[in-house]
Amino acid sequence: MTARPATLVISGISALYTHDRQQGQGTCGVLTDAWVVVSGEHVVDVGTGPAPAADDAVDVEGRCVMPGFVDSHSHLVFAGDRTAEFAARMAGVPYSAGGIATTVAATRAAGTEALAANTESLVAEAWRSGTTTMEIKSGYGLTTDTELDALMVAGRFSTETTLLGAHVVPSEFAGRADDYVALVCGAMVERCAPHARWIDAFCERGAFDADQCRAVLEAGRSAGLGLRLHANQLGPGPGVQLAVSTGCASADHCTHLTDDDVAALAGSNTVATFLPATDFSTRQPYPDARRVIEAGATVALAANCNPGSSFTTSMPFCLALAVRDLGMTPDEALLAATVGGATALHRDDIGVLSPGRRADLIVLDAPTPIHFVYRPGVPLVSATMVGGQFVVGVDL
Repeated sequence: MTARPATLVISGISALYTHDRQQGQGTCGVLTDAWVVVSGEHVVDVGTGPAPAADDAVDVEGRCVMPGFVDSHSHLVFAGDRTAEFAARMAGVPYSAGGIATTVAATRAAGTEALAANTESLVAEAWRSGTTTMEIKSGYGLTTDTELDALMVAGRFSTETTLLGAHVVPSEFAGRADDYVALVCGAMVERCAPHARWIDAFCERGAFDADQCRAVLEAGRSAGLGLRLHANQLGPGPGVQLAVSTGCASADHCTHLTDDDVAALAGSNTVATFLPATDFSTRQPYPDARRVIEAGATVALAANCNPGSSFTTSMPFCLALAVRDLGMTPDEALLAATVGGATALHRDDIGVLSPGRRADLIVLDAPTPIHFVYRPGVPLVSATMVGGQFVVGVDL
């Protein structure tokens, strides 16, 4: 007989943001004077008033508790540095996708263990700012072997791994983009699909056109992978329409949207994932999230951590940008960064704190999560729990 996992009660919670309207008040399902009971990897109960007995207990002494952030878009497996490119951009040089080649060269030259060490460091950094789930893409190897290596590294840290072989055309295929797409759709997908959950492509000028991206997505679908797409980052284009028509789980960036794009998102199950730290870093205009929300589309927020256009793992920073510059309310931003990210990953076990969900939560040195926006840049996460285990801060 398998032993029943020990129970832990987290009590003394001034405000518990369950993000489940059936559990509490308002759009974020808030409970006051609350507690959470965890057993193994899951939440088994939540409530208010006197805490129930358990095998172990943690008193958070009046702090706020909420679900951990779900970062549904990241590029953590890389080597090298692009500080000079960032400095040039801040001096007025426009962003283009061309800098990706610099990271490809560095990543190809790095060993697998060096890539894993850098990824581990970034994941730990993300934990410290409250992220408990990260999607991790390949995309800086651009050969079958190096993309496979990247996915193997990503799989050490996340089950949400994405093959992004169609990131840019590598230098050895210059002028032969269709030949490279054939490689991605053939040998690369065949070898990499067992180590990925998703496939993605960069539908943008300087990367791949709609027909090429469609071929990549369909090859991934045939191999059993879910679909995602980089869409409409640098200007209006076919990406969002392609994402919707192919049934992508998420269209990511969505910086430049036409009325038809917004209507397509609103009439579909494709999540519009905004990456505001990218627009901050590239000096692109911020997308109008208010317009998309009011149209009825599902939205998410993600950090897009990568060495070129968004070198941050901080979801709190993304919240602040979303409220300040994308037109979102604090509650909308919180839900987009948790429930929205979970929806973009087709997950119903994360982003919410209620019985049966994963025990992924964060404890804040603040009375409400609004302080992420009210006090931007201040480290407010005092503890992070992933799958029922504290990975940051136990001695509260």
